[in-house]
Amino acid sequence: MPHRNYLFSLRFAHALRTTLGAESYTRQRFFQDLLAGTTVGIIAIPLAMALAVASGVEPQYGLYTAIIAGFIIALSGGSRYSVSGPTAAFVVILYPIAQNYGLSGLLVATVMSGVILIVMALLRLGRYIQYIPESVVLGFTGGIAVVIVILQIKDLFGLPVAALPESFFEKMELLIEMAPQVHWPSLAISSLTLGIMIVWSLSKSRIPAQLPAMVIASFAGIALTYYDMPVDTIGSRFSYMLPDGGVGEGIAPVLPHFEWPWQRVGVDGNAPVWGWSTIQALLPSALAIAMLGAIESLLCAVVLDGMSGKRHSANSELLGQGIGNIVAPFFGGITATAALARSATNFRAGAYSPIAAMIHSVMVLLGLVALSRLLSYLPMPAMASLLLFVAWRMSEAPKALHLLKTAPPSDIAIFLTCFVLTVMFDMVVAIGTGMVLASLLFMKEIADMTRVSDVSSSKRFVPEGAPEGWSVIKISGPLFFAAADRVFGEIAAEHLGERGTILYLDGVPVLDAGGLSALERLMQKCAERKSFLMLADLQFQPLKTLAHAGIEPRAGEFAVYSTLADALEAAGQSAVNDESALA
Repeated sequence: MPHRNYLFSLRFAHALRTTLGAESYTRQRFFQDLLAGTTVGIIAIPLAMALAVASGVEPQYGLYTAIIAGFIIALSGGSRYSVSGPTAAFVVILYPIAQNYGLSGLLVATVMSGVILIVMALLRLGRYIQYIPESVVLGFTGGIAVVIVILQIKDLFGLPVAALPESFFEKMELLIEMAPQVHWPSLAISSLTLGIMIVWSLSKSRIPAQLPAMVIASFAGIALTYYDMPVDTIGSRFSYMLPDGGVGEGIAPVLPHFEWPWQRVGVDGNAPVWGWSTIQALLPSALAIAMLGAIESLLCAVVLDGMSGKRHSANSELLGQGIGNIVAPFFGGITATAALARSATNFRAGAYSPIAAMIHSVMVLLGLVALSRLLSYLPMPAMASLLLFVAWRMSEAPKALHLLKTAPPSDIAIFLTCFVLTVMFDMVVAIGTGMVLASLLFMKEIADMTRVSDVSSSKRFVPEGAPEGWSVIKISGPLFFAAADRVFGEIAAEHLGERGTILYLDGVPVLDAGGLSALERLMQKCAERKSFLMLADLQFQPLKTLAHAGIEPRAGEFAVYSTLADALEAAGQSAVNDESALA
């Protein structure tokens, strides 16, 4: 199926090679990419910093992620419009790692996730994104949005909280306890920022709402400081060492530099002691990062395909994401994946190829070097409001409400399960439980579709009626482990003929090991009752399963016929022979 090749193809730099090789890349198209990349790069600067802070590390590491991972993934990936960098969805996973293992642990977990992503690409697992139910995706994205909001409450209200506990219940207890200590200047800045972004987004302006909101919030923060009502800023919260031994405020205006991830600072400010036990402890988080990165990047690519009419290469995108997440941590970059909001902005700004996303990374690099002094004036409450705005957009709230109103009860149960588990525990538990629950409910629904009907007197199937003492039973639906016991048990209890039974199986597409075992039990019961069992009109897969299991016809007990007419004829002849023998 050529139209599905994008689910199976795998090659390095698929998107770039497609746009530069198979298509004509002109100067005009380069200027389209330059404009789009510049636009997205400007948006990405405050957002990358805010996401790094929310993930528990200093803001420059978010910029390093957008610079290194953003460039490499665009170069090597399979989606032509995707823009990669730190995203809000990862906050719920990365924050606990940073709290427990520091920057070093976070970078090592990112490298491990990159290796897992490359393995997924080599195994061609990109196509399986289509098998994740929407109820699971909406459940954990909505839960992640709530977790992001909870993590931003202390900065939104300026609460004097150094760090939040890991447990959901302990977080809520601490935030409620500190609620009376609201810092009103911080609340004013966060409300102003959020209000500007909401109003600006409603205006349909081509200028992203984040830009005017951050600029106005910065000036408001400076004004409040002038009137002795200071609010926390990037400059007041973060610092770096100057060459002369002094301390600089904000983020250092230096380029990302190579350093082994495991030699970076740990949670106590020193490089942690690495051992197999630490790697084992980080492995579940690395798996969660890889799974979420794969889901988010491929869902983003699917959305962009719908917007553009183009096709991405799912496995090539996983390969690019894996390479980016392996390389970036060696330069201080944290976990990256495709960001839907930035990618959609990239496309709407006129991007033509992955070069636009690469230019976005260059713009972030220029911003780090040239604007680091100005970035130190960004108020922390404004950054929290920015993440609040992002969390609302990523929550897909309208879709979630539509699902709650229109979906079957099973889908609603899956959605609520994933949502609650994500908020109260973590995303790994939520997705695992959601997928298992979705699979079980799906198997139940499929099993319920398998029907048994006695057609012995049906003129449609048996025009001349079944021979005396014989039953003709039609089975419709798959005979797999979840359905076969019920189906064959019902036949044994209610539908076996005195002389014999014909199972008409033209409506059975699948017979698995569980179904085969149940069929053998039915054959045994028929033999005990001296009732002949015939199978008629088997499809290819059930017939192949019987042959592979070595089940062969047995005189007077069991037989297989290619058509129902042949089985009826044999049953009729058997009835005549029985009567002759009795005579």
